[in-house]
Amino acid sequence: MGIDFTAVDFETANGFRGSACAVGLVRVRDGAVAETARWLIKPPQGYDHFDARNVQIHGIHPEDVEAAPRFAEVYPQLQAFLGDDVFVAHNAAFDTGVIQAGLQVSGASVSAVDSVCTVKLARKTYTLASYSLPFAAAAAGFDLEDHHDPLADALACAHIGIDVTARSGDSSILVAAEALGVEKGHLNSWNPGDPWCREVRDAEGWRVSGHTLPKQPGTPWPTEGKNLEPAADADPSNPLFGETVVFTGDLGISRPEAKRRAAAVGARTADRVTRATTVLVVGDGFVAEDITTGRLTRKARHVLALQEQGRRVEIVSEAEFLQRVGGAWPATL
Repeated sequence: MGIDFTAVDFETANGFRGSACAVGLVRVRDGAVAETARWLIKPPQGYDHFDARNVQIHGIHPEDVEAAPRFAEVYPQLQAFLGDDVFVAHNAAFDTGVIQAGLQVSGASVSAVDSVCTVKLARKTYTLASYSLPFAAAAAGFDLEDHHDPLADALACAHIGIDVTARSGDSSILVAAEALGVEKGHLNSWNPGDPWCREVRDAEGWRVSGHTLPKQPGTPWPTEGKNLEPAADADPSNPLFGETVVFTGDLGISRPEAKRRAAAVGARTADRVTRATTVLVVGDGFVAEDITTGRLTRKARHVLALQEQGRRVEIVSEAEFLQRVGGAWPATL
């Protein structure tokens, strides 16, 4: 039996996970890409506004999806494409969360889904300055030229899954993940009338009050905020679960809010970079590719020095962080 799975990547219209506006799918058979699909999606009604920040990232506009089917109409096709395959994604907790939240607000049932996260696989396999998709894909021998196109991202994810599994000597990505100590993710089934997930409950508040207020120009955030204990009920499959996170640069959300969101997904937070740090989140419009240009803060340079000493510390952008923890974008760019 060869290396078989399906890689998935969603793009969303706004900060709500259930606002899928496009999806890319890649079926892998015997360790090679066998079939692909890419669909535009009209997000669920009432959650279908497009944030400027999201449009800036993926380039999909409201008019692009005007004639597209709603998420609940598209999902049966996605489910048929997935079949009995393992669901593989780069930050799989986000992509399975898209399914969960999108179907719940649509009043449609959710089927159970098992998943494997290539962020976690990449951390266990490669030594990189950042485990964002372009860096991890390059380590797997795939050149990601159109980052944030859902099919391009799904192809990159597929190549990471293929490479990690092949390096392990296993024929199953699930077996490879287990051997690397990467826990399988699991999305529980849900039916109308069951309690909503946290993302859907939070989204109701966003619809009433709007997005998180941006920082006023020239006004510093008052404090780093408290370092909260990780949530006891956090999902172990989230890429930030069990990590120690430090923040640097000018974030679009306050440090206390960033720390609250990190703790909610099972991360520990700290005020400064130490040898215990495993993830550094960088603001100021930073993207992971800036590592190669030298556009880094003092804390980020400290992290690079730790990496040179053999410490595994990942540098991520605020955009990647928000995707991993969920939550609305700041109201302005």
